[in-house]
Amino acid sequence: MIVLTIKIEGVKGVYFMGYYYGYNRVSSKQQHEDRGNKNIEDFCKIHNYRLEKIFVDKQTGKNFDRARYRVLKEDVLRAGDTLIVPEYDRLGRAKETKTELEYFKENGIRVVFLDIPTTQMDFSTIEDNMAQMILKCINDMLISFYDCIARTELERKKKRQKEGYEELRKRGEWDRLGRPRKMSREDFAKEYDNVVKGTIRTTDLMKKLNLNKDTYFRYVREYKENKNSLKE
Repeated sequence: MIVLTIKIEGVKGVYFMGYYYGYNRVSSKQQHEDRGNKNIEDFCKIHNYRLEKIFVDKQTGKNFDRARYRVLKEDVLRAGDTLIVPEYDRLGRAKETKTELEYFKENGIRVVFLDIPTTQMDFSTIEDNMAQMILKCINDMLISFYDCIARTELERKKKRQKEGYEELRKRGEWDRLGRPRKMSREDFAKEYDNVVKGTIRTTDLMKKLNLNKDTYFRYVREYKENKNSLKE
């Protein structure tokens, strides 16, 4: 569970007269949406909210080009309404979700994530101006939260990609990177043996094999690593 914390003093009054809608997404048709839908329904019952409808998409969270979500966003939700989502990643992936939260913020739509308690604050006893301030604060935190996740995911992806490339370099499997080898390690070893014997110079072999400097010396490193491993 993720908890975001804010401190508010001197809060009183009345707020939020909009409609309540749920949104749930499962990644494939094989997954079932019952658990998420039930969580939304139970939340509304506990807080005595009248739930108008739950919109469900069965597809990946890669982007927001989803039939039911587009209907909900473009044709249903209005200022003052509340959107309830069972878990923050059910709305979508972090980077894209940040943009959607900015849209909801600008249009006065409250977003409640059932796994983020701060978003579930009860506005029924809060004055309008104070409620607006609290809503803005919560939405700002959510946007910052998703921005942080997006940047973390990007850095993690880059790190894993770099580590994967290094492993492929060590094994000489450049074809998997979309960069096929100019020649096999065995063929290069036969040619490079002539450099070791002194029958051909490095620059001449590079020209003969039509290899640039980086590729040539990468193959040389592979050659030497292979030789060392055979000695062990």
